[in-house]
Amino acid sequence: MLAQPEPGLTPARLIERAVALRPLLREQQAENDRRGHYSEAIQRQLLAGGFYRILQPRRFGGYEFPLETFIRVIAEIARGHPASGWCFALAASHGYVLASHWSEAGQIELFGPQGDFRSAMTAGPAGTFRRTDGGYIVSGVHPFASGIPVCTHFMGAGLTRDAPGPPRPIYFVVPKQNYTILPDWGGELAMGMQGSGSNSVKISEAFVPDQHIISAARVMTEQLDPKLGTIGTQLHGNPMYLGVLMGWFSCEFGAILSGTARAAIDEFEDMLRTRKLTFNPQLERMYDPTNQILLGEALSRTQAAEALTLSAVRLYAEQCERWGRQGIPVSARDTFEVWSISREACRAACEAVEMLFRGAGASISKSGQPLQRYFRDVQMYRVHLQSQPLFAQLRGLVQLGLPLPPPFGN
Repeated sequence: MLAQPEPGLTPARLIERAVALRPLLREQQAENDRRGHYSEAIQRQLLAGGFYRILQPRRFGGYEFPLETFIRVIAEIARGHPASGWCFALAASHGYVLASHWSEAGQIELFGPQGDFRSAMTAGPAGTFRRTDGGYIVSGVHPFASGIPVCTHFMGAGLTRDAPGPPRPIYFVVPKQNYTILPDWGGELAMGMQGSGSNSVKISEAFVPDQHIISAARVMTEQLDPKLGTIGTQLHGNPMYLGVLMGWFSCEFGAILSGTARAAIDEFEDMLRTRKLTFNPQLERMYDPTNQILLGEALSRTQAAEALTLSAVRLYAEQCERWGRQGIPVSARDTFEVWSISREACRAACEAVEMLFRGAGASISKSGQPLQRYFRDVQMYRVHLQSQPLFAQLRGLVQLGLPLPPPFGN
């Protein structure tokens, strides 16, 4: 049982700390985008402030706060700098995955004697896995490992072939000394979310012991054992650690994009109060009806995005708690309900940013303008797998009672 670094810390205090980070995040937006991830100064505040331990179990020195606390913190960090929100969310959230699904021995080893676990994760299988005594020899390149420059570990996916029949999907964890971060992110190497730390990870002949590996079968969409829950619920006595991931991951995107939309509104409102109309330079833009309508529409979509994101994460939390109270397992239908609500949050937030970008005027097309940055950032969700038609198709399959294809179902 590891001690919490700051006993008595509350969710409200953590959210206040996230808000207080906003000026520094905004000041460093350009340099963090060029670097590809946030600065050491920001990292020190996140570590000292307990941000990486929000969802970490108390047993391993975490605060085990509600899922909603984490979502609210992400949104506040993203409001300061969207890419930093993405980087933080994807580095801080996978301790929750570890706590939900890895064995007790694996959790003890990976959280370590200090409880310092920060891990990027990629869900697409990659690399080679050669069986050896007690584990596998692993090699491969895993792209888009968002958050990896600020992490202690990497969590990847793969396919193993130990017996006749179809390959077995797995997730595995390796510590920092067993991977290399490739210099393929940051600056002009990406269109948007340039500071999200979404570098590729290269692993070369690393030994991964069996206790650092789990089966990936259906972890994303449904609870496998209605009676026992997961290793995490048994170890930590908290139904939050059912860890059904697909809907939850989409809630994180909802928080990132809601924060991005708030950042865009902050910038647009400042423009309305400080800049003059092109054809009436005696009058501030805030008195122009067209700009007033535009601000109102963006505010409406942003508030809808925030409300939908919180509704989705509360629904997911209630699904976990329902199992704890009544033994009703989280089904694929449940998961896609969470995904659907949070996906609509993401869409509304993207629309808010895009309409402000289009209506702000040609001057914001210049490099370094915040609204241009926020517009490019939301496009990275538009092209992300979670926003593609595949996931709507999966929801349709569930609704019709048809089987889900691997890796989402059997």
